[in-house]
Amino acid sequence: MFELLEPICLVTYCADEPNEELAALGHRTYWDGYFASRAAPLGRVPAQVVHAAFYSFAEGEAARHIPSAWQTVPPEVSRAAWQRGSVTALRRILGEELAGSAGLVRAADLTAKAATGAPTNGRVMYAGMRTLPVPSDPVDRLWHCATMLREHRGDGHVAALLGAQIGGTEAHILSALDCGIHPAESFGRVHHLPKARLAEVMAGLRERGLVDDEGRFTDAGRETKRGIEAVTDELAAPPYAALSADELTELQTTLEPITATLVAAGSR
Repeated sequence: MFELLEPICLVTYCADEPNEELAALGHRTYWDGYFASRAAPLGRVPAQVVHAAFYSFAEGEAARHIPSAWQTVPPEVSRAAWQRGSVTALRRILGEELAGSAGLVRAADLTAKAATGAPTNGRVMYAGMRTLPVPSDPVDRLWHCATMLREHRGDGHVAALLGAQIGGTEAHILSALDCGIHPAESFGRVHHLPKARLAEVMAGLRERGLVDDEGRFTDAGRETKRGIEAVTDELAAPPYAALSADELTELQTTLEPITATLVAAGSR
């Protein structure tokens, strides 16, 4: 389900339309718009709360955008623009025929049933999304509910990382190594951090036996990463309990052409 739904969510981060909508509001950078929009369902909370909920950003990164981005544009306005741009991009990529198909309508309905059917306990970002109205338009509803499921999975991933005692920056290092990036410190999500901070993170991973002296995975490191992903998958399952076996199969079938089109376009 992650592989089927993730390309729908990725239009928000890969396509031009969401950024154009946010820039038109006055957001100066991509990250201003990102933090302002994604954190909006939490309400006007302090940067420390956003940092805790997002988890994987380095210390101080949320504070560079929250609350200043909300002082520029109200959070609900940023969120609406983010969603509007994402849905516009989704329509463009899918094309009129697929975007207006009965299969997409059914996929949106079943995705909504799953996305609104799970407990919110311990799921901060997911709970925030659950407070937002589910759109009536099918394409909008599909994006919204796929994004809701992405936040549900993300909350579970944070729990898995916490259980494995892996911090946010460490998680990026493990992800980089899993993708074959070496040195892991060159990964785009962390390369801008102070060298002393990156050295501290790598030293901690070496001390725990997760990376070797060359900064590459040890067997223990690979097993830790595998375990985190397995727990993440397990914790992502509850929403789909709202669907019958036949409905889950139908959702997979109706999503396949949508996902294939998005993957072919790189969700952009």
